[in-house]
Amino acid sequence: MEAPEPDEDLEGTPDEGFIFVLEKATLETAKVGKGYQILNCDDHANFLRRHGKDPANYRPDIVHQELLAILDSPLNKAGRVKAVFVHTQKNVLIRISPHTRIPRTFKRFCGLMVQLLQKLSIRASNGPEKLFKVVKGPVTKYFPAGARRVGFSFSAPEIKDMKTYVTALPDEVSVVFTVGAMSHGKIESTYTDDFISVSQYPLSGACCISRITNCLENKYDIV
Repeated sequence: MEAPEPDEDLEGTPDEGFIFVLEKATLETAKVGKGYQILNCDDHANFLRRHGKDPANYRPDIVHQELLAILDSPLNKAGRVKAVFVHTQKNVLIRISPHTRIPRTFKRFCGLMVQLLQKLSIRASNGPEKLFKVVKGPVTKYFPAGARRVGFSFSAPEIKDMKTYVTALPDEVSVVFTVGAMSHGKIESTYTDDFISVSQYPLSGACCISRITNCLENKYDIV
């Protein structure tokens, strides 16, 4: 199933706070049986092999875990996260409201993503706010002017102590954190100002995000 065209553009990202971009997420839909599903390596391995695809590349659980790490964090609950974007390997860009409560279970998350990719947006049940919306790229058009853009990868040329790095970030500018949401490989760092690693060990994306949010929470005395 091809990614649907976004409908209207979504302008306006706040000029202060933190933005997270999850790159290369695998949120690909296909008709399996009677309905459409998000393809994953556990449930659709045979289907993927029949279509000449490597099941190991289909890990939507990674972006699920990363979204939980961001949106469940005290940093977000304190209102410091201003926007979250998911950029898929099929070049679909999704904007997620920081007010969103991500489904706890992977199965429900996948059902929600199928609905989103078909309808292009999902509204809050108790108001007009769009919690999920497919928007037009590139993602950089939603970055506030002068935002500091930081990319993360184990293969980055230098390791930074995250606590020291975060402490040195200026308070008056927005910061964009870009983390990979794929099983292997690295993000494209074309739009990042800094490209760093936060550990001498390879970490999951969710663990990397937890390091980022924990250090920011310490900096701003968010308990």
